[in-house]
Amino acid sequence: MTKLNQILAVEKGVKSDVQRKVTDAYHTIQKTPLLSGISRSYQPIDDEGEQLPPESAKVQVQAEGVLKDVGATLTRLFDVTATKDWANCEARADVRIDGTVLLADVPVTYLLFLEKQLTDLHTFIAKLPTLDPSETWTLDENTDTWRTEPVKTTRTKKVPRNHVLSEATDKHPAQVQVYNEDVVVGYWTKVSFSGALPQRRVNELLGRVQKLQDAVKYAREEANGIEITDRRIGETVFGYLLG
Repeated sequence: MTKLNQILAVEKGVKSDVQRKVTDAYHTIQKTPLLSGISRSYQPIDDEGEQLPPESAKVQVQAEGVLKDVGATLTRLFDVTATKDWANCEARADVRIDGTVLLADVPVTYLLFLEKQLTDLHTFIAKLPTLDPSETWTLDENTDTWRTEPVKTTRTKKVPRNHVLSEATDKHPAQVQVYNEDVVVGYWTKVSFSGALPQRRVNELLGRVQKLQDAVKYAREEANGIEITDRRIGETVFGYLLG
């Protein structure tokens, strides 16, 4: 008995071979000289006239023969594809996670769909924003976001001051230098909020996706390993088309 994975293994090669042969056949029947023949002989009007040899060219390509060859070539492709498609209707397997059936009796075509979607989902999750690891975050139940501990900082204001360089005398005024002094005038209390995810959560999600990806691949391989019935469709189709 043939197995589905064997048909899948040869399908690509069959398609490539058929495409090449059909393309060659198409180009062949476009070459009019190959389909044309001639037989020509010369008869002078009397016995003393010039004798010329006959001319002939045989038909090298017969369209009916090309059609039969194309039909025979396509029959193989039709049979392989029919065998695969009929088998895909029957190929099923369970998706198991740690020995537990997560999805039961899944068709192989849906398993292929799952593989593609999980690959895209893995890429999406890997790009999720994560919390700044330099901060300490806790979940704020009131806002359903992550928040940091309050950080208190001072607010200062520049206040001009006088610095007496020399006292005033009866002969000279005092020499005073003006400078600015930073004076604390208040306090800022800052709390940061974020809707990003902890890195551990992203790692957990990636692990789950990867585990499911592996389970789906195992299930697909199991489904593709079923024994199938070879289908003979091409002969019927081309028997009608070229009959």
